[in-house]
This record gives sequence, C-alpha cells and structure tokens, in this order.
Amino acid sequence: MARVIGLDVGGANTKAAVVEAGRRVQTASEPYEVWREPEAMSGVIAEIVGRLGPAGVPVALSTTAELVDVFASKREGVLHVLDAARDALPGRRLRVMTTDGELVDLDRARAAPLRCAAANWMATALLLARSRPDAILVDCGGTTTDVIPIVGGAVAASGRTDLERLLAGELLYTGALRTNVAAVVSQVPIGGELCPVSSELFAITADAHRLRGSLAAEQCTCTFPDGRGASLPEVRSRLARVVCADPEQLGAGDLEAIAAAVEAAQVDSVAAALERVAGRVPAATEVVAVGVGAFLARTAAERLRLAVAPDGGAPFPFAGRGGDVAAAAALSVLGGE
Repeated sequence: MARVIGLDVGGANTKAAVVEAGRRVQTASEPYEVWREPEAMSGVIAEIVGRLGPAGVPVALSTTAELVDVFASKREGVLHVLDAARDALPGRRLRVMTTDGELVDLDRARAAPLRCAAANWMATALLLARSRPDAILVDCGGTTTDVIPIVGGAVAASGRTDLERLLAGELLYTGALRTNVAAVVSQVPIGGELCPVSSELFAITADAHRLRGSLAAEQCTCTFPDGRGASLPEVRSRLARVVCADPEQLGAGDLEAIAAAVEAAQVDSVAAALERVAGRVPAATEVVAVGVGAFLARTAAERLRLAVAPDGGAPFPFAGRGGDVAAAAALSVLGGE
C-alpha cells in the first residue's frame, strides 16, 4: 500500500491521517471555522497535511465545508475547497471522494462538484465493510452523526446527499462537541423543577460531556461560544448561562443535572435514528461506533438492545485516535490502494 495522506475538510474542523503499512496511524486535527476566514483555507490545509508527511506525498480528500453559508451554493463551496487544496499542495497527486464511493482526480471532481459534496461518510463505510460485512456504522463526530447500514459487504445507505440522508435517518445533525445546547433541549431540571433554556448560543454539547467526564479537555477540538477554554470552571460558567445564571446562583447538582439532560436528549436522538436504520438490516447485526462521540452511539445501541461490537468494535484503523478522524483514516487506506 502506497503512503497517502487522508484529508477531511470540514466547516469547523480540518482533519488528516496517514495509515502506515505497519498498522500505525498518525493523525492531525485543527479547529478552523471556514465562515470566519474562507481565504485562509489553503494555509490551513498546507499546515495540517505538512504535519504528516513531506512534500510530494499524495492526498485523498473529502469535504463537508461546502455547506458553510459563506458560500452562495454547495457547488461554489466544493470548488473553493478543491481550489484551496490545489493551491496548498502544488505538485501532489490529489484525488477526491465522491458519494458513489469513487476516488476521482481533481479535473473530474471540478466537473461534477456536487458528487463530491459531503462524501466523507462513504469512505468510512467502504473501508469498514471489508472487515465487517454486516454492520451498522455509527460515526458520532463533533457536529453530526452518520448512521450507515452495511449489508453483505456493501454500503446499503438509502441516501447519498445530505438531504436524502436526513430524510432516511442516516444523517443526524447532532454531535458531541459543537451542537448548541438550546438545539438539544428546550428545558432542563433546576432544583427539581423544569426550567426553559435560553435560545442564545451560550453553551455547546462539549460543555455537557466535559462536565460529565465523557470527554477530556484535549478532545474538545472546537471553539467555545465565549472564546474560553475547556477547563471545568469555564465549562460550568457556560452551562449556567443556559438558564441565564451564574454557577453561584444555582444549587448543588444543578449543573450536573443540565449536563445529564443534554446527554440523555442526544442519546434519544441517536437511538431514534439507529432504530430506523436497524429495521433495514438483518437481526443481530452489530453496531460499530466511531468518532469523538462514540460513547453516545454505544449508549443508544445498548438502550435499543442492539448488539454492540466489543469496545465499540472499531477495527484498525478506526480504533483509538484513528476513530476520531475516521474518514481521514479511511481515505488514507483507500487512496493508498
């Protein structure tokens, strides 16, 4: 297998991975909010890819950044990413994943940009299907969750575009890091009573999972609403603002109750999508959970009494840190072949 760097360009995070023949995975990830500075994309790509290999190493890429509303259309967004990658990586062989599961050269990608929009899930599912011919892939990332059926060694997703996948329950716009708490819950328990939440962007799901101990500070590769960090005092301050308060105004256990309510609501959402997809695969098909929010997927599957592959069942290269950048790791392997 040739050495290829997998690159997954998102709207808020850019991730890369290289899978070595000796079964070692190197990863790199950088928070980059495209809508704030779209012209900086080339520099971000060059810096992240540069961490993983010298100039000349080929790159296989996918993009979800096209949905960012700084672009007038998805077509414009995909072309912006492709141009940024070309400018950032001169002289390298570049190939782009499509929603049909092909890796195409830059000219073909530019000729049909919508085929390349939001295709990262396909790369992960294609590679997983080789080792798990019957499975439900649940990739719970920082922003979204993919629920992809794999049957008989083939990707059996009903949808290809974001819209089709949302309608099929195969794409869920909830993630372990960046989702606004107010988009997850409308009320939370305070002092034994249900309190409505503010609709402002005061806290995100990373705050809830950080307080509950489900995420370590270094896993919070996101920008927090107040621009501060992932320490527990900072987390507690943001969660208190969800109910328009400071921590000192709340009772013992109130912040923990807010965090638990957020996690429970996300598990409910993932479980509902998982139940829909599970109805389309053979009984006893195992759930394979990857992504920074894999803990949410495992809890959802267990609630539904679905079989969960041991330790999430993530085979190489998706185990450990590779799972947090699953699409990039898959692109590295598929591109190397």
